Amino acid sequence: MIRKRTQAREYAVQILYRLEINPGVIADSLDEFWSSPEQKDVSREVRDFAEAIVTGTRNHVAEIDQVVDQYADNWSIDRMAVIDRNILRCATYEILFLVDIPPKVTINEAVNLAKKFSQEESGKFVNGILDKIAHTEKPRVAKTDESRNA
Repeated sequence: MIRKRTQAREYAVQILYRLEINPGVIADSLDEFWSSPEQKDVSREVRDFAEAIVTGTRNHVAEIDQVVDQYADNWSIDRMAVIDRNILRCATYEILFLVDIPPKVTINEAVNLAKKFSQEESGKFVNGILDKIAHTEKPRVAKTDESRNA
């Protein structure tokens, strides 16, 4: 059985991917995603954590992209595969703003997401960037409503 936060991270990446392919209002994208038959039995806890990641990532996307760019040697975030970019964004958001989650957990989850949704070598790529971020960047203070939803 898949763990709740693991499942929430998968959903968050899928939602952010959809938002990037078909830009729109976050609330509308969330409503559309959760109304699909595949998501009808998703628990409130999983939804809340997924939505906190999506909203937090989108609220801080400029800062997150700048951080990822800084540590992605010979890559710019706009040249990365859409799925890899969104996995990195979610995980970077967690590392920087959700300080109650150990970075090792976030990195491991992101590597697994990259292996599941992207290519095998994407796991190494994601791991390398996130490890540098976790060891170099200082955590930020999230807005109160973001912290509460996580």
